[in-house]
Amino acid sequence: MSIGVLVVDDEPIARHAIVRQLRADPDIELLGECGDGASALAAIREQSPDLVFLDIQMPAMTGIEVVDAIGHARMPAMVFVTAYEQYAVKAFEANAVDYLVKPFSRERFAATLARAKSRLSAARTPHDGESRRILQALEDLRQRDAWLQRIPVRVDEHVVLVPVDDIVWIKANRNTVELHLADRMHELRETMAALAERLDPRHFARIHRSAIINVRRVKAIHPWFNGHHVVTLDTGQELRMSRYQHEAFLRLVTTRQAER
Repeated sequence: MSIGVLVVDDEPIARHAIVRQLRADPDIELLGECGDGASALAAIREQSPDLVFLDIQMPAMTGIEVVDAIGHARMPAMVFVTAYEQYAVKAFEANAVDYLVKPFSRERFAATLARAKSRLSAARTPHDGESRRILQALEDLRQRDAWLQRIPVRVDEHVVLVPVDDIVWIKANRNTVELHLADRMHELRETMAALAERLDPRHFARIHRSAIINVRRVKAIHPWFNGHHVVTLDTGQELRMSRYQHEAFLRLVTTRQAER
């Protein structure tokens, strides 16, 4: 069978790597290459490819926005090309979406193309249920981008952007919060509740009404008394966990086990 393929990536090296391997496959008819979302949208509408290799992160118009603009009816089979961290890739896996993580090996590309061929040969163009799963995966990524990545804080006469990954733990102090980093502390005029809503719950857990921790900085969790626990961070800081924070406790344990 002949499969019409469109390759979309704003990075020429990544785009050419995909094209080179596609040209070696006799089943593939390369319809074209696009270096941005706008031209990709036009090409998909005009050429109706069977398969699109679509980069997620592109300037001006992202791959997510391209899919949104195409809509359910004209959505071809897609292989998402991404440089996202592994937890973002898991969103694709959970929703049966093919993906490639840059940089990818020849073997990984071959396996991805084989899966795409298998789906197309079975005449499995995305139906309503599959489209919903794909869009849910994209919504998960959109939500990921909505979480805070950096927090602006005032230092003397300057504003410093603090990456949230550098935060070890956060302490509530009335209508302000203290951002504790490994080597310093910043004060931010914001309530704990408001800040908690803007932090990625996969990375931050509220273990007490006055404390939020970065779960990636947890070194140990020790039982205390009356159902409480003590969390030891990699800086040596020890924080008491409320006995009512069972969900946070279970997530911390699960995260630590997964990292081993």
